[in-house]
Amino acid sequence: MTLVNQQAQAALRERVKELTCLYGIAKAAERPGAPLGEVLQSIVELFPPAWQYPEITHGRIIVDERIYATPGFLDSDQRQVANIIVSGEERGMVEVVYSEKKPDLFEGPFLKEERSLINTIARQVALIIERREAAEDRVKLQDQLRHADRLATIGQLAAGVAHELNEPLGNILGFAQLAQKGAEIPDQTRQDVEKIINASLYAREVVNKLKLFARQTPPQKTQLDLNKLIEEGLLFLESRCAKAGIELVRSLSPNLPEITADQGQLHQVLVNLVVNSIQAMPEGGKLIIRTAATPNHVSLIVEDTGTGMNHEVKRKIFIPFFTTKDVNEGTGLGLAVVDGIVRSHDGSIEVESEVGQGTRFEVQLPLKQRQKEQESE
Repeated sequence: MTLVNQQAQAALRERVKELTCLYGIAKAAERPGAPLGEVLQSIVELFPPAWQYPEITHGRIIVDERIYATPGFLDSDQRQVANIIVSGEERGMVEVVYSEKKPDLFEGPFLKEERSLINTIARQVALIIERREAAEDRVKLQDQLRHADRLATIGQLAAGVAHELNEPLGNILGFAQLAQKGAEIPDQTRQDVEKIINASLYAREVVNKLKLFARQTPPQKTQLDLNKLIEEGLLFLESRCAKAGIELVRSLSPNLPEITADQGQLHQVLVNLVVNSIQAMPEGGKLIIRTAATPNHVSLIVEDTGTGMNHEVKRKIFIPFFTTKDVNEGTGLGLAVVDGIVRSHDGSIEVESEVGQGTRFEVQLPLKQRQKEQESE
């Protein structure tokens, strides 16, 4: 066999190995149900057979600081690297190394075709990530649309219920308070009337929450200092924290810019978030209230060391009437009201939580100057 034929056969074998690797990557990409990490690990294990010296070849994929590598991977100066670029952003790299040195015959330890192969692998990995993220974004968007439809329907229902209940509740409460002033009613009757008044007040509170959720109570915005609002609000909550064995920590940013907001509604946001955290710490713990500012927003952060939430619960917490509490222990409207108020202020709310690790709510509210710019646009 001539040298030319030997070289041709060797090149053909290398090409077959490369195509086998790329075919394996394509098959791995067709596993939509598999976690991304599992797919990337299966891809990196295809590297050694595709290179000239499989017995000393090791591979590694790094994506968003997560590492997927072949067993025994060690850093080496004999290495090839290709960056993973997803939607124009560098997200990681594909790396192939030799654990031993090989003689630099013509073009170095790696073949020219292998340099092309690692670039192709990096592009394929980027495509897999891009498609996965696009699919996840579609699912999130569909969830958001369903959630918006559900909120609109519930909002209409809540508005109707609040309207229908408001007048009869006012009558019940008014007559009960009038009856309570009677001088000659028995003690037992007086106690019963007191129960009617308390129940009516609770029902009226629920109606007010329904109106807030349905946005029938538009915010009356004024210029205010968020730090001052928090300090005043916590005066009413400190004793409740102490009684529950909860350490209350303030970490308020000095010189916080003023915002334009409804003071009463923001007070409701603070109270609802703090009460939610207190209820998440039945054995006591630590509750941290922070404020912070960026060029466009002021943030209120409420962080606790409570029981935390799993993904399924976290996904539902802003849905009206959803609650993990026992019957008669909550309406399931507290966080829905918070969400409604924040949205009515053109703000946003983010939640971070893990079971056993506590929960962190961050409310972001636009600064006054930013609000003016939006109104003038």
